[in-house]
Amino acid sequence: MTDKSTTRHQIVKAADLLFYHQGFEHTSFKHIANDVKISRGNFYYHFKTKDDILTAVMAQRNADTTAMLDRWELEGKTPKDRIRSFIHILITNKDDIKRYGCPVGTLRTELAKLDHASKGEATKLLALFQAWLRRQFEHLGFSENADMYALHLLARSQGVSTLANAFNDGHFINQEVKLMEEWLSHIIDAAIHTT
Repeated sequence: MTDKSTTRHQIVKAADLLFYHQGFEHTSFKHIANDVKISRGNFYYHFKTKDDILTAVMAQRNADTTAMLDRWELEGKTPKDRIRSFIHILITNKDDIKRYGCPVGTLRTELAKLDHASKGEATKLLALFQAWLRRQFEHLGFSENADMYALHLLARSQGVSTLANAFNDGHFINQEVKLMEEWLSHIIDAAIHTT
């Protein structure tokens, strides 16, 4: 990586974290420049507007999410294992979720409130999870209900994130993860017994 691309990457990484922790609207160029420890002039060399940074953050999130889903695909021996990886992201990120909510859901909600042009890009991140989950349910043999099940898990994880954040409750996350795993086992067992 060249110095220019390294600095740009550091800016995007810092902006992503600041957008998550304090919100897109409340994050300024100064906040990001201070976090990266670069001058405002150097900052403007890489990004002219905060919307330019947001575009880069969304592209990075998209790439990171795609890489994570690909990793789950390779590491999971069965579709059930892969779906459990999605469910367990709530445990993996429990401390951040308690403090800030879901990074994808909170940004999408904020951009919608601002009627920001990038709200559609934030929705695409949720759609990545939806499509991936749908494929896993299809592999389990739930072709007719795959999309419904995918949306159910996506909605439930977003709801868990919102309530865990509202009540700052990690125990709630653990409890809900267990219930989601039980639900997944139940629908798989039910399908096996009806065939």
